[in-house]
Amino acid sequence: MKRKLSILFVSMLALVLAACGGDEGASGSGDSGNSGETITWKLGHLSNEDHQWHKTAEKFAELVNEKTEGKLKIEIYPNEQLGSETDILNGIEAGTVDMTISGETMQNWAPEAALMAVPYLFKNQEHVKKVVEGEIGKEIKSAIKEKVGVTPLYYHLRAPRNLTSNEPIKSPADLEGFKMRVPNVPLFMESWEEAGARPQVMGFSEVFTALQQGVIDGQENPVDLIHSASFYEVQDYVNRTEHVRSWIYVVVGNEQLKSLDENMQTAVKEAAKEAQKFGMELYEQETSKYEQMLKDEGMEFVDVDQDAFAEAMKPAVEKSLSEEQLALYEKIQNAAE
Repeated sequence: MKRKLSILFVSMLALVLAACGGDEGASGSGDSGNSGETITWKLGHLSNEDHQWHKTAEKFAELVNEKTEGKLKIEIYPNEQLGSETDILNGIEAGTVDMTISGETMQNWAPEAALMAVPYLFKNQEHVKKVVEGEIGKEIKSAIKEKVGVTPLYYHLRAPRNLTSNEPIKSPADLEGFKMRVPNVPLFMESWEEAGARPQVMGFSEVFTALQQGVIDGQENPVDLIHSASFYEVQDYVNRTEHVRSWIYVVVGNEQLKSLDENMQTAVKEAAKEAQKFGMELYEQETSKYEQMLKDEGMEFVDVDQDAFAEAMKPAVEKSLSEEQLALYEKIQNAAE
């Protein structure tokens, strides 16, 4: 009887150990990459499958898979399937998500990130590139890594943000009573409020329905996102405010990146470098097409008094930036010279 019980106990112990070791699809930071098991990273973002960010993320995932010989797999979730930008950044910290695409929203953790999208700060695309790829960009990346807990891998340039509406808006005087959506960026909220609008924070995936139901009167975004979100179905005008020129990072959690061995980290960084080039080419090819596509869908582009908008928002910008941010603001302005 004792021998039978002993055999039964050993058999049960073997089953328990097998169950514990059976999950090879380790996700996030649970594996150092040395055991030969496949690691899966989840990347969530707000754009749809046709958008250049998603296409570039797919290319990045393909390159990572190739360079790590299948040891690291990246699953991509578009359309805010894993939540809003803020939700995902919180999820990265909690270890439930690994990557996202984020920009000025990160100022909620790293104040320096606010400078990625200050109204009327950048003169043109060349000015943005010069800042991102220079010493100021390194300073902002370093702050993001330290304070947000994520590492920027590569970046996307963004087309200028424009205001959409169902009535033409040519000057700040036309904003009275205008209810509009802004992302979770305090500076955006304060700047539009100062200019005379009634801004409110809302997740990107909620905007179409809110416009359709008249909860809000408009929103602001680059032409590529205006098109990919089909806002042309619920908005008539694109007002050329061009109030923000900016960039956005593809980021991964510091812990998730650190959990990989040195070779895999190198592979991820090499893949990011190649994805950067791929994304930039897509940006150049596609951005110029979006305005015509929106016109073809029936939207009308309205020229506005940009100087008046810049002047109206200036007090909010100067008031909302801290002494440290203002110093960075001045550095960016001087970089245009």
